Amino acid sequence: MSIRFVAGVDEVGRGPLAGAVVAAAVILDPKKHIEGLADSKKLSEKKRNELNIEIREKALCWSLGRAEVDEIDDINILQASLLAMKRAVEGLSILPDHVKIDGNKGIDMDISMETIIKGDSKVASISAASIIAKVARDKEMTELDLLHPEYGFARHKGYPTKQHREALIKYGALSEHRKSFKPVKEALECRVQQN
Repeated sequence: MSIRFVAGVDEVGRGPLAGAVVAAAVILDPKKHIEGLADSKKLSEKKRNELNIEIREKALCWSLGRAEVDEIDDINILQASLLAMKRAVEGLSILPDHVKIDGNKGIDMDISMETIIKGDSKVASISAASIIAKVARDKEMTELDLLHPEYGFARHKGYPTKQHREALIKYGALSEHRKSFKPVKEALECRVQQN
C-alpha cells in the first residue's frame, strides 16, 4: 500500500499549571515548500506567527484538538495530551494514511502510525503541527491575561514561573488552573491555612 497522506502530530501545554493542552495535526503539501520549519520552542514568537499563517495557507489540511482543564484533572496530563492529539487527527478534512507523532506514545486510533522522539525537530509536518498548536495555545493564554492580568499569563503562558506560583498563593486558583498539578494544590492548601 502506498502512503499518500502523512500527518504530523504534536501537542503543547503539558507543563503549564493553567489552560488546555492543545494539539495539532498537519498534512503538508509536497508541492508547496515551507522554509524554516523547526521545533516551535526554538523559534522566536515573530517567526512562529509568520510560519503559523504560512502553514495554515499552504498545508493540504490542518486541525487543532484539545483537552480541557477538567479532562486533564480527571484523566491526567499524559492521557489528556494523547486525547488532544487523537482529536486533532480526527478533525483533519483528509484522512491520513499514516501518522507521525512527536514523542514515544501512540494514540488510540486504528491507523498506521509511528512515534518519533524529538520529532518536532526532525520531521517537517511535526514541526508544522508544533508551531500551529503553540501559536493557538499562546493566543489563549494572552486572552486569559486580559481577564486576569495579576497572574501574568501573557509572559509565562501558564508555566510554573516564580511569578505565577506567587500569584497563585496571593490570589488563589482560577477555573483555568489545573487542580491536580502539585504547585496549584500547594497554593490552594497554603491559602486555606492563611484564612
